Amino acid sequence: MSAAAATPVATTTWTVDPVHSVAEFRVRHMMIANVRGHFTGVTGKLTYDPTDLAKSRVEGSVDVATIDTRDPQRDTHLKSPDFFDAEKFPTLSFRSSRVMRRSEGHVVVTGPLTIHGATREVEFTVEGPTPPVKDPWGNTRIGVTASTKINRTDFGLNFNAPLETGGVLVGEEVTISLELEFVQTA
Repeated sequence: MSAAAATPVATTTWTVDPVHSVAEFRVRHMMIANVRGHFTGVTGKLTYDPTDLAKSRVEGSVDVATIDTRDPQRDTHLKSPDFFDAEKFPTLSFRSSRVMRRSEGHVVVTGPLTIHGATREVEFTVEGPTPPVKDPWGNTRIGVTASTKINRTDFGLNFNAPLETGGVLVGEEVTISLELEFVQTA
């Protein structure tokens, strides 16, 4: 009796489901609390090879106009030339240059992140992907959670104001978190 050879898992292609995905950020406000905001205009593509992560890659973009911090006046200011300059730089973008497994269920994705026309290499720590599931309409889906920290001034987001009691209005360190749901396309 012979054992059947294991069928190799093929590389698959996935597209971000923008309705079920979000890019969030957190930054210190007035040195006392964090302000959170999110972007709902998230698009992207994942090419995934579970047997050789080095062959996997991801690219994505975020529409700056979809920013929401729960304060329309602040959102308008963030879209202005003081921060994102959405008219001149309408998207944030990322393209992986390296994908590697850190431990079971944890992956590191490295690549250039472009914000406000400036590009810097960043490293996202990724949980997932989740096991694939079929949705009620027959689509196969997976999810990932990813995060990184950046210094906003590295990307030309330099606006600030000193506080009377010391410190500044906006912190420099920004935590970026992604909650992404992908739909298999091939």
